[in-house]
Amino acid sequence: MKRLTALLCGCLLSTQVLAADKVELLLDWFINPDHGPLIVAQQKGYFAEQGLEVNLVEPADPSMPPKLVAAGKADMALTYQPQLHVMVGETLPLTRIGTLIATPLNSLVVLDQGPIKTLADLKGKKVGYSVGGYEEALMRAMLKPHGLTLDDIEMVNVNWSLSPSLITGKVDAVIGAYRNFELNQMDIEGYPGRAFYVEEEGVPAYDELVLVINNQDRGDKRFARVMAALEQATQYIVNHPDDAWKAFVSYKPDELNTELNRRAWADTLSRFALRPAALDKARYQRVGAFMQEQGLTKSNPPVADYAIVP
Repeated sequence: MKRLTALLCGCLLSTQVLAADKVELLLDWFINPDHGPLIVAQQKGYFAEQGLEVNLVEPADPSMPPKLVAAGKADMALTYQPQLHVMVGETLPLTRIGTLIATPLNSLVVLDQGPIKTLADLKGKKVGYSVGGYEEALMRAMLKPHGLTLDDIEMVNVNWSLSPSLITGKVDAVIGAYRNFELNQMDIEGYPGRAFYVEEEGVPAYDELVLVINNQDRGDKRFARVMAALEQATQYIVNHPDDAWKAFVSYKPDELNTELNRRAWADTLSRFALRPAALDKARYQRVGAFMQEQGLTKSNPPVADYAIVP
């Protein structure tokens, strides 16, 4: 009888050990190489090793994930550091707990053989954009060192049709183009482009993709385990980029194994955060000050108000 009781207790303990903590993580967009560490952590079992069952959700509306987290309807979301500052300014209860992409991807792209050689050449030209507000602020900051203002250009809303609008001549440049995607897409289509990088043109460097949770979940230990798995995945990607690519495309072979994704993967490797949970307070304060200067936020609160400070 004692042996049977011991066996039953052992089975119950095994079941408890095997029971993973569930985490729903809302992505910022459809799965692409920007999400490399998340997918590799999933495919290589690093989340499972941390006792986690992570559900990666591609959003129908890219603007909703952080708002759903703020409303307590999801555990985590991917968003962009500049947008985080805006949402915190709108009193959404969000906390940054980690970084996925540690450099800007946003850039201003022109045709390589086109007439725009410097930003000063944009005077009197049309610039396409997808998202108002922040991208206009980027243009304002980038034009200023060249003696130009937004009044010197025409901003044209092209929705998400950035590359096609540039290729067809609808606009002379596009802001909001990701340097790891649009440039490769244009090259594949036979229209090589050239990028002006925002962080080299008057905009402070920022984290492109960050992970956020609801303020009330700051003490939830699941999220430290998510960060540990992401760090392990990033180390694997850096050490084994080719094998990591195979792990990435194995998630959705028919959708992910494309020439564009292969090129974008190579261009994104150096941009993954090697220490996802690390935080540069001064950098976040600089970006916060920039957002305030551009009129996108009313204040620049202490970083600890909206981020886990190690």
